[in-house]
Amino acid sequence: MKNKETEGKEREISKATIARMPLYLHFLQDEYSKGAQYISSTVIAQNISVSSVLVRKDLALVSSEAGRPRLGFAISRLIVDIEKFLGYDNLSDAVIVGAGGLGRAFLGYEGFKNNGLNIVAAFDVKEKLIGTTVAGKVILPLSDLDAFVKEHKIRIGIITVPKVAAQDVLNKMVEAGIKAIWNFAPAPLRAPKDVVLKTEDLAASLAMLAGKIYQAGER
Repeated sequence: MKNKETEGKEREISKATIARMPLYLHFLQDEYSKGAQYISSTVIAQNISVSSVLVRKDLALVSSEAGRPRLGFAISRLIVDIEKFLGYDNLSDAVIVGAGGLGRAFLGYEGFKNNGLNIVAAFDVKEKLIGTTVAGKVILPLSDLDAFVKEHKIRIGIITVPKVAAQDVLNKMVEAGIKAIWNFAPAPLRAPKDVVLKTEDLAASLAMLAGKIYQAGER
C-alpha cells in the first residue's frame, strides 16, 4: 500500500516533468560515456534549455541523489534512478498492428530496447505479409491478436494502420487486454478511461516544421 508521502510525490510529477526525463537521461548517458563522473545542475540546464532550479526540482522528484559541493550530482546514480522511474530497467513487451512501412521500421529499430520497450510481434491483414519476419520478429494474422496478447500478457500496443482501420484496431487491442496504446494513425481515437492512449500526429509535426522554415525564409 502506498503511504501518503509516496502518493503526494506522485501527484507532484507533472506531464512536463515526465517529458523532460528522457532528455535528462540521454544527456547524462552521453556525458557518462565520455568519462564524466559528476555534473552540476547548471551544466544540465544549459544542455536541456531549462533553468537550473527546474533541473534540481525535477531530479529531486525521481532521485535521492542530492549532489556534492563543488562536484555536483553523481551521474551514474542519476542514470539508474531516472531509468527506474521511466521503467527502462524493466523491458515491457509490446505488439504492433500494421506491418506497412512505418510498422516494419519500428520492428527493425533496436533503439526501443534502450527505452524499455521490447516489440515482440506484428499483426496485419495482408496475406502476403503474414508469416514473414522483420528483424527476427514474425508478422501474424490480425485474427491471432487476442490470443497472443492474452498468452504473452502484453500490455502495450502500437497502431500503425491507415486512418479508417485505426479505431477498430484500438477496440481489438482493448478487448484483448492491452492497457497502453501508442497510436500513429492520423485519426482521433476513443479509448476507455482505464486505457492510456497517446497519439503521435506526424502530419501536424511536419506542418509545424514547414511553417517554421517558411517563417524563417520571410525574415
